[in-house]
Amino acid sequence: MKLGFIGLGIMGTPMAGHLRAAGHELFVTTRSTPPQALLDAGAVACKTAADVARQADIVFLMVPDTPDVEKVLFGKDGVAEGLSAGKAVVDMSSISPMATKDFATRIAALGCDYLDAPVSGGEVGAKAASLTIMVGGSEAAFARVLPLLQLMGKNITHVGGVGDGQTTKVANQIIVALNIAAVGEALVFASKAGADPAKVRQALMGGFAASRI
Repeated sequence: MKLGFIGLGIMGTPMAGHLRAAGHELFVTTRSTPPQALLDAGAVACKTAADVARQADIVFLMVPDTPDVEKVLFGKDGVAEGLSAGKAVVDMSSISPMATKDFATRIAALGCDYLDAPVSGGEVGAKAASLTIMVGGSEAAFARVLPLLQLMGKNITHVGGVGDGQTTKVANQIIVALNIAAVGEALVFASKAGADPAKVRQALMGGFAASRI
């Protein structure tokens, strides 16, 4: 397939690499210079996001935040300028669910599919193609893109309509953040009470409080 990938940071580069390694044509752009290793593997560097969208049938985004996604999609030389009916946009960034619904409406008006597919798993998961991917969008669009998502992740769930993927990622972040806070509070408590926090941690890892955090 002809695929586009915009945003080649610590997550985007290995994710894009998996798509190229599977034999797909890959058109890329990023804020800086695309990694040479990706170009050596056969990826084609494009000057703008619009150029990527003109070349690719499905365009993936992996950029930092909501304003970045909006700029890539609708700014000067953005994805929207290069789209034609029948193409698809898959935003794998972690951004606002409300903004996502607005972006999807604007892309749908161009006759294109839109999926929000944020990920969890970090750089390690991106490199190992073991990301958890939570997807919002239509059943048909999800079915179309699923084989490509499977090249980048393992636990892939179609949560519901547009924006539901981002909502799930927010839920994920709430749980992770509160776990980090709880672990910090517990170990400070143990330390101030005179216990060795390293030993406390060792003990807790064998009980119900054990967690990746």
